[in-house]
Amino acid sequence: MCNQTVGLIAAELERRGISTVCIELLREVAERVRPPRSLVVPFPHGYPLGKPDDPALQRSVIRAALALLEREGPPPLIVDL
Repeated sequence: MCNQTVGLIAAELERRGISTVCIELLREVAERVRPPRSLVVPFPHGYPLGKPDDPALQRSVIRAALALLEREGPPPLIVDL
């Protein structure tokens, strides 16, 4: 799905009381669309959780994304992995 679309959907879900975190491949998109919480990852397109067959890396990405739900601060919260 398009990064911009996901960011806009996340913002709408937040307005309705549902917390969200986006995993972004492009920081520029996160800065432009401004979803409430974004984890920017340094992986190639198509691999938002890292390389295939690396469950430890994939779990660390998911944990980092979920940890954003506990951070305080005004949106947008954009963090690099």
